[in-house]
Amino acid sequence: MHILRGTSGELRGRFLRLSGPNIASNLLVPLASAIDIALLGHLAEVQDLAGVALGAILFDYVFWTFGFLRMATTGLTAQARGRGDLTGDLTGERLVVWRGLSIAAAAGLSILLLRGPLGSLGFSLMQGGEALHEVAGDYYRWRILGAPFTLANYVLLGWLLGREESGRALIMSAVGHGTNIVLDVLFIGGMGLGAAGAGAATAISQVVMFACAIGMGGAALRPPMQRQFIDQLLDRAALAAFFSLSRDIMIRTLLLVSTFAVFTNLAASMGTTVLAATAILRQVVIVAAWFIDGYAFAVESLVGVFHGSRESSMLRDTLRIAMNWAMGTTVLLVLFSVLIPGPLFGLLTDKPELLEVVMRYRWWLIPVLVFGAPAYILDGYFLGITSGRTLRVAMFWSTLLGFVPLAALAAWRGDADLLWASLAAFMLARTITLGRRAWATLPVV
Repeated sequence: MHILRGTSGELRGRFLRLSGPNIASNLLVPLASAIDIALLGHLAEVQDLAGVALGAILFDYVFWTFGFLRMATTGLTAQARGRGDLTGDLTGERLVVWRGLSIAAAAGLSILLLRGPLGSLGFSLMQGGEALHEVAGDYYRWRILGAPFTLANYVLLGWLLGREESGRALIMSAVGHGTNIVLDVLFIGGMGLGAAGAGAATAISQVVMFACAIGMGGAALRPPMQRQFIDQLLDRAALAAFFSLSRDIMIRTLLLVSTFAVFTNLAASMGTTVLAATAILRQVVIVAAWFIDGYAFAVESLVGVFHGSRESSMLRDTLRIAMNWAMGTTVLLVLFSVLIPGPLFGLLTDKPELLEVVMRYRWWLIPVLVFGAPAYILDGYFLGITSGRTLRVAMFWSTLLGFVPLAALAAWRGDADLLWASLAAFMLARTITLGRRAWATLPVV
């Protein structure tokens, strides 16, 4: 039974009960990545670290292209619950999750079959020498094997979030990323497998995460083996609506991933040390993004429920509470990473020449994080009301007008400061474009 109405204090409590496990779950993602970076950053050569940073660009494309599986599943599941539509018609919870899992299975197997051409095409478009591409290829060949499970996990995570089961989402994440961390230490630290070990650890952990989620889903996930359910699952109108939303989210995600891919690729053109330093600083951006996304996921769940139940008066309060917590958290993250950087960055590498470059560019974290935080919350709002078109259009203009001009100038001048400025401008443009649209959709008080 959902509490659809209540005081501001009750809504805040509900928001924080969802956000806490979401944040803990999300932080395990960059934690596993940071341990990769730390283990690779302490190897004799910086080549493995730079190679994984380059190889990760491909997975940003290959996997996050299908990020709509998580996002669409969360919004649609939450709206179904808001309508009290737990079973039965075309938008029921089980139909939402099984449509997503069917698409994930087909896409994941296709990626496996096409992994050779995908890898060849991807690396042919990237900066870096032959030796760096060889290391990145080792990482790619192992990690790509987990593709079907990675995509299925997007769906299962989205389903749990839409059901407001953030505690189970935390368990799912803890098991999967905990496995990744243990295998990182074993493969990289113990066996010295470098980039290949990092890729294998990630692939295996996705299999473990999938098994955990299926086990927790139990009866709620089990589909009724009836002809009516199969017919509803394959209903053309429902599939068309799902793919329409997914198309908009996919385009939005491709633009986002492309921005970060170009950002990293341009850093690679400025030298291995700049690329490695960028990879370390991006860890801070990633940690901040996952932290704030914990609030954004709660916004998705609550806004989806309120939108589905037509409780529009609750949308403004949800957004206000989320913004306050997101900005307060961002200020603390900025203070820690910029003003007392030694302990943080010293954990990620012990190379003086690399630390010197990291310290030089760390100041760019201030505008990137501060401008980015509201955008993450607004993403959650529009995903909750399943307004994919708004997300697509806002991302298009943010990329074209916010990122591209300064990034092009940075490429021409070989200037890493301009490169970071382009990322800050991109974040600011996202906040402005989404904020204007959100204001227009909120009820007048």
